[in-house]
Amino acid sequence: MTRRVLGIDGSPRSDRVAFLHDNEPDRPGLNAAEERDLSHIRRFGATGAAMMALGALGAGAQPVLQNPVQGVRVLGLFARALPAALTVTMIGTAIVVLAWLLLGRLAVGSFGAGSSPRRLSRSQLDRTLALWIVPLCVAPPMFSKDVYSYLAQSEITARGLDPYSIGPQAALGVDHVLTRTVPNIWRDTPAPYGPFFLWIGRGITAITGDNIVAGIFLHRIVALAGVVLIVWALPRLAARCGVSSVAALWLGAANPLLLFHLVAGIHNEAAMLGLMLAGLEIAFRAIESAGRTGPMNRREIGLLLAGAAIIALSATIKIPSILALGFVGMALARRRGGRARDVAVAAAVLGAVTLVVFLAVSTASGLGFGWLGTLNTASAVRSWMSLPTLLGLATGGAGVLLGIGDHTTAVLSLTRPIASFVAAVIIVRMLVSVLLGRLHPIGALGVSLGALVLLFPVVQPWYLLWAVTPLAAWATRPAFRVPVIVFSAFVSLIVMPTGGEVQPFVIVQAAVATVLTVALIIAATRRILPWRARDGAAASEPSADAYAGSS
Repeated sequence: MTRRVLGIDGSPRSDRVAFLHDNEPDRPGLNAAEERDLSHIRRFGATGAAMMALGALGAGAQPVLQNPVQGVRVLGLFARALPAALTVTMIGTAIVVLAWLLLGRLAVGSFGAGSSPRRLSRSQLDRTLALWIVPLCVAPPMFSKDVYSYLAQSEITARGLDPYSIGPQAALGVDHVLTRTVPNIWRDTPAPYGPFFLWIGRGITAITGDNIVAGIFLHRIVALAGVVLIVWALPRLAARCGVSSVAALWLGAANPLLLFHLVAGIHNEAAMLGLMLAGLEIAFRAIESAGRTGPMNRREIGLLLAGAAIIALSATIKIPSILALGFVGMALARRRGGRARDVAVAAAVLGAVTLVVFLAVSTASGLGFGWLGTLNTASAVRSWMSLPTLLGLATGGAGVLLGIGDHTTAVLSLTRPIASFVAAVIIVRMLVSVLLGRLHPIGALGVSLGALVLLFPVVQPWYLLWAVTPLAAWATRPAFRVPVIVFSAFVSLIVMPTGGEVQPFVIVQAAVATVLTVALIIAATRRILPWRARDGAAASEPSADAYAGSS
């Protein structure tokens, strides 16, 4: 059977993307058994998040100085018992991941035939997500120490120095309280972030000074604001793609990668993605409202320019989000007729908006355009998750084993440019597909960001969210969802909460204890939690308040 899926302008799209996308309606209305399952899953996930927050008192990415629990009678025990604290945190991490997978049965259903089409309501998912986030909001940083680099770079900015030409050690001194907690690899490197983010950081520094704990919580508030924008925009974008908003939120916003690395880890990807998705929603609202013919009215033009400006603003946090403007431009050009001059007009308009935003932020912040020269700073890290870097490392290691020397650097100088070229080809192909109406711009953006992430010189676990969040609003087929679910769960479980190196024997002990404990938990809750899918009879009877969204 041929699927008829509509593009951004209402025109039918080809069947070429049917293996990734299909229309997927929202059908809330869990039956009584499913609502009981939801209640148990909520508490299960909240318990895991609370265990993570508790264990992070000793196994989190704690500051070297100003550790608020150090020396405290009860809470300080975790810092003095790293193996136990790490075990508690890892058990909590596993519980949250398992709870997310169980929640997926109520948000997406199983992929086999005969699965129930009903889903939990939006309000039910929102309450579940909020319950899981709250413990992580008050926990110490986990999984990364990047927030300490944020604090140091913000202090450099507050002192009137240029964070794009000098690192924390040279600017603040090696013994400064903020420098001491910055990882060694970043102490002598300039800031790789855009001026808008450091401008926010300078405001945080003006409030908190050298108080690390206060600075961490204010940066977490910024991250939470980004998460709120993601939760606001994602279901709206999903509705434009004919996708269940609940399924999109489950995969994109309730994803453990987001909970662990954007909320607990306090990464500025939260603000970047939140602004990017919000800008996309506003821009596409204007394009869809305008229809396929005739000029835009003043309101629609205003929405389009506002959406483009918000996307450009997100790029002044981290530059990859600028890619979203290309797909807005192609959607706009297709609406105007899809001719070469339409592409040129759209590029000129959106380019002008971007230039104005970049000039305004760079000038008003007083930071200038030095940030454009430090975008490659992160490539100093050799990440196994990056395909070109992994290839270079494997080749260099093979050379060592064969006795011909370590040629890793030389191989990386070849693999990374080639990967960048391949990523550029994929992105251009996606742009053309949007212009021709073969692919929805949200899906094309997600595929492009996915190619960019996988072929990037360095890939961190949270970079995967660049692609997962927009694709969650468009891709519905198992060919996409199953790999993302598996990879999200796997990566969420293997990253250590300390944000640094841990002795291997400690990791092994904690991992063994975690596996045994989780196995016992599953055995003990086999009659409470839906570890096995409900049979057809149990899933066929709707509740009395179906479609009411109550819980």
